[in-house]
Amino acid sequence: METAEHNQETHEASQSEMLRVQDLHAFYGESHILHGVNFNVKRGELVTLLGRNGAGRSTTLKSIMNMVGRRTGSIVINGEEVMGMKAHHIPRLGVGYCPEERGIFASLDVEENLLLPPTVRSGGMGLDEIYAMFPNLYERRRSQGTRLSGGEQQMLAMARILRTGARMLLLDEITEGLAPVIVQKLGEVLMQLKGRGMTIVLVEQNFRFAAPLADRHFVMDHGQIVEEISAAQLPSRREHLNSMLGV
Repeated sequence: METAEHNQETHEASQSEMLRVQDLHAFYGESHILHGVNFNVKRGELVTLLGRNGAGRSTTLKSIMNMVGRRTGSIVINGEEVMGMKAHHIPRLGVGYCPEERGIFASLDVEENLLLPPTVRSGGMGLDEIYAMFPNLYERRRSQGTRLSGGEQQMLAMARILRTGARMLLLDEITEGLAPVIVQKLGEVLMQLKGRGMTIVLVEQNFRFAAPLADRHFVMDHGQIVEEISAAQLPSRREHLNSMLGV
């Protein structure tokens, strides 16, 4: 029989959890990409999804946003089951997704890009806050999207999400192809966002970038999570991880 104490524990667990993914399978056409992915993310936590190319990391983020062909299993965001929810409703739960392709409007300048996204929910960052966090964007605020460097485009893509009031960020390969100085800046921004209590799921190839930021690392292989490594375990597991990731 379930006790009141057990119910209280379950309630507290769900209160502290921002995301729970259980037995998630995803398909593109006939291709079965995810094979029962299981993980959870607590509020205010930063976790990484690590793995070689093709391990299913990006597909996991897309599945959370309902942007894959077909999926089964359970995805609970902030206590709400979202498997039956349409893709355009998911941002209203406070989820911001930054895909690899960034999606900047090339014909608009930086500030127009920032003013464009609707406030999906209250609590979005104002322009002043955004510019304080990304001074580069303030300097380039009148530059067209096409004129920005890769790093500036990445900052703009993240800044646009922060304008929407998102409390959980799903970030896909945000450092790929960027100069080390920009990568370092993005790391500082992620720590600031974490300091504000945001929950962050980071798909990242650059393990050196991800390692010092994350509370926990989930290692993916062949569409499953095969290992969970906490920040405390990382020093003793680093060589093992490097061999798994082919670093």
